[in-house]
Parts: sequence; C-alpha cells; structure tokens
Amino acid sequence: MIRQDASRRELCDRTSRRRLVLSHKSRDPVATPGSAASAVDPTTAVPAVLAAATVLAQIAYPLVPGDGRNRLTVATVLLFFAASVTHALATRGPRFTAALVAVTAGGGLLAEAVGTHTGVPFGRYTYAGTLGPQLLGVPVVIPLAWTMMAYPALLVGRQLTQRRPGALPLVAGLALASWDLFLDPQMVAAGHWGWLDIGATLPGVPDVPVGNYLGWLATAVLMMAVLARVPTPAGPSDDRVPMALYLWTYASSVLANVAFFHRPAVAVIGGIGMGLVAVPLALALRRPR
Repeated sequence: MIRQDASRRELCDRTSRRRLVLSHKSRDPVATPGSAASAVDPTTAVPAVLAAATVLAQIAYPLVPGDGRNRLTVATVLLFFAASVTHALATRGPRFTAALVAVTAGGGLLAEAVGTHTGVPFGRYTYAGTLGPQLLGVPVVIPLAWTMMAYPALLVGRQLTQRRPGALPLVAGLALASWDLFLDPQMVAAGHWGWLDIGATLPGVPDVPVGNYLGWLATAVLMMAVLARVPTPAGPSDDRVPMALYLWTYASSVLANVAFFHRPAVAVIGGIGMGLVAVPLALALRRPR
C-alpha cells in the first residue's frame, strides 16, 4: 500500500509539472498573436532587408551622375520588385503571388506594348533604350515596376476600405495611379521616355499629357479589380514593410522634387494627388487597434 501511495503521488506530481509547463507555454508571448514578441514576424525578414536596400538605392539616386544613375534606376526597381514579391510569397502564398505577377507585370507589359504602338491608353510615346533589354518594345524593367508598386497599393487599398470593401479597386487603383504624378515627370526629365503628342498638361508639368494619368488610373483600377478577386489566406498578416515602402515613396518623392530636382509643381501636384491616399493611410496606421 505504501508503494502504491508513493506511486500515485509521483504520478500526480508528474502530471502537475506537465500541466504547469503546458500552462507556461500557452502564455508564452512568442505563441500569442498580437503580443510584443510576435510583433516581429520572421517570415518578413527578407522583404525587410530588400526594402531597406531599396530605400538606400533611392537615397543615392539624386547623388549619382550620368550612366550610373541609369543603372541605379534599374537596380532600384529590381530591389523594390523583390521586396514586394517576397513579402507576398511569405504572407499570402505562392498562388496569390503568381496571380500578382501575372496581373501586374503581365498586364503592365501588355498595356505598355499596346500604348507604344497605338497610343492607347497612355498617349503616343517612345522609350529611349536607356533602361536595359526590351520585350515588345518595352524595357523589361517596366513591367516589374508595375508589380513593385501595385502590391503596396493593393494593401493600402485594403487598409483604407475595410468598412467598404466594394471601394477597394478604386482606392487601390488611385493609390497606384497617383504615384505616376511623380514617376513620369522624373523619368521624362531623365530621358528614359517621352511623348510624341503632348496636348493638355498639368500646370508646371509640360512634358506629360493629362491623358497619360487618366490611362494610368483606368489601367490601375482594372488591375486592382482583378486582384481583389484573388483569394488570400484568412487572418492578419504583418504588412508593415509594404506600407512603409508606400509611405516612403510618397514622402521621398515630395522631398526629392523640392530639394534635388527643383520641380516644385511636381512636388505640389504629386503631394496632393498621392496624398489623398498616403495621408489617410498614415493616420489609419497611427490609430490604436
């Protein structure tokens, strides 16, 4: 009897210790969603490094002269593209990522190829051959640029339309298209492409037709309408990297056009246009959840 009682007590002690260990594990902050420890998602480490490299390349852009700036332009797009794609792959899986690239890079290539040959939807323009190899008359880096910015724009749209998901294509499309208020003036000034027929322009931006921006908006909204129908995994994801890249692109574009490129009109127009999305995003991210 004594041995049986001792055995029972030992068994009870083991059971108690096991329950205590399991209890501690269940309260472990690493395993608790939303805790301080789980705030750092290791799956986004690679996108974060690529995003940091993108920012450094963009900072260097105004400081690099001549052909070096052309190479840096291509390198920046490749880094930004890699940051967006690796983040999509880590947080939303291979099926969504494949759809993202197909819709944005494939759709961007199609729109650009049609545009350079027919003038629809961006107007009649040509590339100067300064951005590397071309496909269908379009530098290969250009479709990648569509993807690199379309992904953050999509997530920005989702962030801002949580209560009105039907508005996602329009808001996300505006988030993407408004970036072009900075992009095209910069690339035209750098000599990478130019329009053959300009027509009406925005004040202080004489080299880019208004119709180009409307074509961007229509193309971007269409892309976002397609992407909005692509299934994504349920549950929250750590989207700080693409959100930060979007806000950085906005703030740095305003600053660069004022301080380095001396195009105040572009800074004001782009600051207002892209600010329609970037400012509400910044405010939304500051609000406690």
